[in-house]
Amino acid sequence: MNLNCHRHCFFLSGLLLSGLYGLPAVFAADGPSLQPLGAVPIPADNPQTEAKVELGKLLFFDPRLGGDASIACAGCHEPDSGWAWSDQLSRGYAGTVHWRNSQTIVNSAYYPDLFWAGSSPSLEKQAPSAAKGAVAGNGEDDLMEARLAVIPEYRKRFREVFGDEWPLISNAWKAIAAFERTLVQTDTPLDRYLRGETAALTDQQLKGKRLFEGKAGCIQCHNGPMASDFKYHNIGVPPSDVWEESGIAQVTFRYELYAKGMPETLYRRLKDDPGAYFRGKNSWDMGKFRTPSLRYTAYTAPYMHNGAFYTLEEVIDFYDRGGYDEQGRSNEFMETRSSLIRPLGLSESEKADLLAFLEAFSGEEIGMEKPVLPEYAPRFTLDELKSAQEGK
Repeated sequence: MNLNCHRHCFFLSGLLLSGLYGLPAVFAADGPSLQPLGAVPIPADNPQTEAKVELGKLLFFDPRLGGDASIACAGCHEPDSGWAWSDQLSRGYAGTVHWRNSQTIVNSAYYPDLFWAGSSPSLEKQAPSAAKGAVAGNGEDDLMEARLAVIPEYRKRFREVFGDEWPLISNAWKAIAAFERTLVQTDTPLDRYLRGETAALTDQQLKGKRLFEGKAGCIQCHNGPMASDFKYHNIGVPPSDVWEESGIAQVTFRYELYAKGMPETLYRRLKDDPGAYFRGKNSWDMGKFRTPSLRYTAYTAPYMHNGAFYTLEEVIDFYDRGGYDEQGRSNEFMETRSSLIRPLGLSESEKADLLAFLEAFSGEEIGMEKPVLPEYAPRFTLDELKSAQEGK
């Protein structure tokens, strides 16, 4: 019997065990696998340069790229909070609150699309979506460009990097995207192990890896270099209790339903995030969200699209019990529940082993001091203004 036959038999035995005991099949031989993270993909129309990255870093931390100059990209993606936001729902524009949990931008360069429902195809498109979103940055192109134009340091840098006579807001997004592509982590214990450093994982983590690939079934969705299949699933995450307890959060939720074209019959009774349904208004997408990466999760609590769980232990317990209690959920959400979510029957020691392995997806925390932002300066003196008014 050749090697391929052995692998085939091993996979079939996994399926047999799945049928007999209700457990996910073992995927290590023939199914999806974990892989080390490779080089960052760079788009041809936005090549990396050191000067562009430095400009993007300034802009990422600059709240003047927004509506009232009170919140920057870093306002929802704080370095000290895992380059995310350490609350269930992200902070919002002044007087509002956001309606989803902030995802980390560490390794975001590897995603084929951004946001929980995949609404942006690139980092260059994601940045303006956030900076101009009504409950996020709430910025306007002309106002943001006007601010950049009265900051001499930005005029100088945009001219050097892009050749702009005056800073163009479209190039600001390119610079921010270039900076975000530098925030990667490819040297985790798991990466080192997958590259052949067998001692990079502890014995407990190796036990957890076997559970991850077998009994726990995590690898069904969390696979590949990013530990994500980049697909969309409804796994039954409980609705956000913030929407029940916070009036302003409820206003935001209802606004998003209305703004994104939710039918009247659903608008009036939904109490849960429709997820990917917003994209194409397809009933089969109700409540589905893209599989998040497991990378850097040691620093990005809380978890899930609405921050439903504050610890990885809670996440493991959620999967172990087969998802959220179905009582009280609307039919639209129950009809799209993933068949992959089922009780796992993990022991306490198995949960500990799985948690130890999840920690191997994160390396050292990536910190960064916030840069000193350039200051405004008048475009002309008072005498020049007076002369212009007098027509001289």
